[in-house]
Amino acid sequence: MTAVATVVPETRATGPRLGWLRDRGMGASILVAALSAAFGVFLVEITAYIGAVLQSDPFIGDSGTLAVVVAILSVLLTAVAMYVAAIVTANTFSTIIAGRTRQIALLRLIGATARSQRGQVGRQGLMVGLLGAAIGLLAGLALSAAAVEIGGRFVANAPTDFTLAQPALALPAIGVALTTWAAAWVGSRRVLAVTPLQALGGAVERTHDEVSGRTGRHVGAWVLLISGAALLAGGVILGLVTPLGVVVAFFGGILSFTGLALGSVLFMPPVLRLVGRLFGSSATARLAAENALRYPERSSRMAIGVVMGVTLVTMFAVALESAKRLMMSQTTEEIPPEFFAPFDAFAAIMMVLVAVSAVIAAVGLVNLLTIGVVQRRRELGLLRSIGLSNGQVRRLVLLEATHITVAATLTGLVLGVAYGWIAAQSLLGSVPTLPEFTPAGLVAPQVPWLPVVIIVAATAVLTLVAAATPTRLATRVAPVEALAAD
Repeated sequence: MTAVATVVPETRATGPRLGWLRDRGMGASILVAALSAAFGVFLVEITAYIGAVLQSDPFIGDSGTLAVVVAILSVLLTAVAMYVAAIVTANTFSTIIAGRTRQIALLRLIGATARSQRGQVGRQGLMVGLLGAAIGLLAGLALSAAAVEIGGRFVANAPTDFTLAQPALALPAIGVALTTWAAAWVGSRRVLAVTPLQALGGAVERTHDEVSGRTGRHVGAWVLLISGAALLAGGVILGLVTPLGVVVAFFGGILSFTGLALGSVLFMPPVLRLVGRLFGSSATARLAAENALRYPERSSRMAIGVVMGVTLVTMFAVALESAKRLMMSQTTEEIPPEFFAPFDAFAAIMMVLVAVSAVIAAVGLVNLLTIGVVQRRRELGLLRSIGLSNGQVRRLVLLEATHITVAATLTGLVLGVAYGWIAAQSLLGSVPTLPEFTPAGLVAPQVPWLPVVIIVAATAVLTLVAAATPTRLATRVAPVEALAAD
């Protein structure tokens, strides 16, 4: 006890104050915050620029409706990106805390309180958010300046007095800093459950049995999921009367997906178990499948980010394709392809903007998979010591990444089609249709297969990228050294 009490304070005194920023996972967390802030700043600037372009147009300059619609869309997309980043950050800090279990327990052993340590993690989250927000603010301004310069050369009636100093410029950066701080605080709640006895162990993830006993969290997840589903149904019904049903459906989507994310340890294991059966019966494949199921919190944290990204892209693709098909059904004549050129261009822009949130989720997967391998050095060392070769360990990590991404992609595609149809139905159900200008009623969901193929291909690439660093780390440590690791 005396030795511990003298070593820990000395390490803290001599170490750099911001040395924790070099911990694995912190750099990626700053990147996630920076991407979110840059995306929000860029949307604020481009929305303001589009509004200025519309006002300078001699034909539609007096109408601000389109500018308002674009501004609302900008707010919604920024909110979605911040929502994705918050969940990714919370999952990252949860994983980091699991790796710090022994260190936290040692500090508890010498008198530190759980709340003081959680406060320290919260301050670290605030620092990560501030750094990411500052970097994102500068990057967003640079991108906006380049976009405005390019737009001035190609857009007719481009405004000459437009300035990047917009009143709402700082809001995305402030929002990202606060949500990152809140996400770190949520992700660090596990600190409260660490006991001094765990100083004898290492990184600890809850097993399937331990997770199954947490009824309080499961009740909260079910409440959010059921409330969200009720709002989604209400949005569909209200959409038969007014397009404002999409607003109700939007909040239903947020609540229901939050419930899915919070209860991912309940909903993802069955999908992981089903996908695991497709990987064959080899020892490496069975071990990879069992690893994902043995610690459902770890695998669910990795999967939920990919689920979010795939769901968002699929949702917008299905909603836009459904709207396009509804327009095509209004006439029996052959519609020339150029008629839908503006609609397709808008759809492409929307898909690119939504893809930013998917990139944020992908960064989260790479980050969490890397942290997970680092924290499992003891386990991987044991496998090496009982005869697994470097190639088998590499295949194990690659199969785990593939297992998680395939399960997440399938889940995201199903959710994306469902959310996309609900969005289209709640928005278009009351739109008058030809020939008698009656409401559209039920809108059939349309799945555009090209985006689905692109999503699957991108997921395959993501799996290889995400597994590159972890597979290299998994085989770098000698078995004896790994067995002695904390």
